[in-house]
Formats: sequence, C-alpha cells, structure tokens
Amino acid sequence: MPPSLIAVAERQEPLEAQPAPLPLADWLPGEGAWEVELGFGKGRYLLRRAAEDPGVRFLGIEVVSRYYRMVRRRMRLRGLDNLMLLRGEALYLLATTLPRGFARAVHVYFPDPWPKARHQKRRLFEADTVDLVLGLLAPGGRLFFATDFSEYGGRVGRLLASHPDLELTRRRGWPEGPRTNYEMKYEREGRPIVRWEARCAAAGGLHPEGRAAVVAAVARDSDDRE
Repeated sequence: MPPSLIAVAERQEPLEAQPAPLPLADWLPGEGAWEVELGFGKGRYLLRRAAEDPGVRFLGIEVVSRYYRMVRRRMRLRGLDNLMLLRGEALYLLATTLPRGFARAVHVYFPDPWPKARHQKRRLFEADTVDLVLGLLAPGGRLFFATDFSEYGGRVGRLLASHPDLELTRRRGWPEGPRTNYEMKYEREGRPIVRWEARCAAAGGLHPEGRAAVVAAVARDSDDRE
C-alpha cells in the first residue's frame, strides 16, 4: 500500500513524520468545529461543505489514491483552507493517528459493505470496530450514515441501536437532497437507501459486543502467558 499522506491546501507531507495523536490545530488552526468524512470518494459532499461553511474545519480520509489526488487538486484550485485530507486506511488511522472526541459530526456514505465473511473484519461498522468510528465524536456529536445495501444497512442500524451511548434515528433523506454521487445515482434509479443518524449522548462507552471481544482477547493472552 502507498504511504499515508496528509494535505491541506498549501502543503502535503508523509503522515509517518507526524506525531500521534495528530495535532490537528497545527494543520488547520482556528476555533471552528470539526467534521469528518470517512471514505470521501470523489469528494462531492466534502468539497461542497468546505466551500459552504468556511468557519467549520473538515477532515476527509480516503484510501484510494486517485480519489485522494483528485480531491486534493480540487481543494487547492478552490482555495479551501478549512479542509484537511488524509490518504490511508481509515480503521488504521482511527486506531493509531487521530485524537479522540474532537468532532461534532462524522459522515460515512456508501462504504464498501465487504459482503464476504472473510472480509468483514474490514468493515467500519462491526462490534469490534464501531467504537473507533464513534470515538471521534464529542459528546452531543452526530454520526450520519447511508448505504444502498439493505442487509448491511439493517445490520448497522441494529449495531448502533444496541450501543449504550447513542440515540438512533432512521432518515428518509437529507434536507439538502443527495449528498454523494452514488446517492444521486441510486435515487434516480429508484434503489432503496438506508440512512441513519445517531447522536452521541455520552462519550467513552464501548459497544457491549466489542467490550466482550476485548475481555476475551485479554483473557486468552493471559492464558497464553501462563
């Protein structure tokens, strides 16, 4: 995999050269609230929001290099000095690089559902990974999610509904209309879309199934050392 990168409008550097957790304010100083998009693709939503809300600081993560380069080029051409991009694998960056509890909103639109069982460990929304995503949110922050895979959307809804820190709402649409190219295409085709909005009422809690997996892993590790 290519090396992870960090970029703002005026510069780009290897992410490995940065301290962890990443000092976000060194890259985008100011007092504006933070919003994060995981898997920004061609950047339709991220670029529009950054242009419309110059007082808000935006962070986007994308693993596909060509999309990262495309959005970085557009960010520079449009002079968006409130936008930061990371090129890398989201779960890895959430676990190793980003601070916790800093964002007022996290957006995840049409992620790869990884339908094959052997690939499901790559999902952002499994019991043992969901807290990496939710850990970005400050108390009162909101998660916005959409997918066209109904089975996966239902699974994500059940996962979020069983989290002790969340208040979950099913959304029929967004006030401004489709937020991504996929969403616009799928609405035009009449394909059903599952949308969730979850409010983080508290911070620091773990999903019950995820906590059980951590406890089991610690127990196995202790047994192995005896």
